[in-house]
Amino acid sequence: MALAASEFILNIDGSIYHLNLLPEHLADTVIVVGDPDRVDKVTAHFDTIEYKVKKREFHTQTGTYNGKRISVLSTGIGTDNIDIVFNELDALVNIDFEKRTLRKELRKLDIIRIGTTGSIQPDVPVDSFVLSKAGIGFDSLLHFYDSAHIQDQGFAEALVEHLDWFPKKSAPYVVGNDEELAKILDSEEVHKGITATNVGFYGPQGRILRLALQDPEMNQKLSDFSYKGQRITNLEMETSGIYGLSKLLGHRAVSMNAVIANRATGEFSENPKLVVDRLIKYCLEKLTK
Repeated sequence: MALAASEFILNIDGSIYHLNLLPEHLADTVIVVGDPDRVDKVTAHFDTIEYKVKKREFHTQTGTYNGKRISVLSTGIGTDNIDIVFNELDALVNIDFEKRTLRKELRKLDIIRIGTTGSIQPDVPVDSFVLSKAGIGFDSLLHFYDSAHIQDQGFAEALVEHLDWFPKKSAPYVVGNDEELAKILDSEEVHKGITATNVGFYGPQGRILRLALQDPEMNQKLSDFSYKGQRITNLEMETSGIYGLSKLLGHRAVSMNAVIANRATGEFSENPKLVVDRLIKYCLEKLTK
């Protein structure tokens, strides 16, 4: 059955609605970044660039690095944008745009987030890298999908109890990375840990400017928490949605994080652009070895 025009939305030129891409524009390996300006920072290292397009905060460039075809795409900030981007990425490879039907043979993407993060552990310093073994979602995104089978319910339940979770907030969910893709990006210079994905930058991440917090001790509680030897290392705003939708759609995903702040020590990187560029080069080399 063909997908309705109101559900599978295409632009006049036949491209997918928000990303403005056609299927042939997308590589099998996709690097996602939050900041649209970071797309140029990644592709500055490319050998060739074959295609560029911009629409709203979604900027995409496809080219090659060390002979490997890679697409780089900005998502903007937050899991609400991740919902748009990942559904449309999947549509580009798994929906027939002419017939408006699902393809019988599904294509699998490798998706790597290169983003910035704040550490909540004193021993995960600024200017280091964190590979997210799992993402904890403090948003509601995955609860809108049939997703219980991919969630670590035991982890989430233990965390809710430890945090004395305020019941008016969304129930946390926990989803792991793709272990095979993670092996490609891992090394001794990378910290491994659990990433908490927050729904905002200030209050949800425990920052106080003029507004009081519902739970001013939340970051300390997160730092103190351990589940089966796993601890929460850092805070950001996209990883849980990336892991959740990737697993549901059958893609492989890993979140790589440049630590530009340490909330435990109060430090901020003296040169955040430099650590991000180091992470970009690191990931490109690992992906093309």
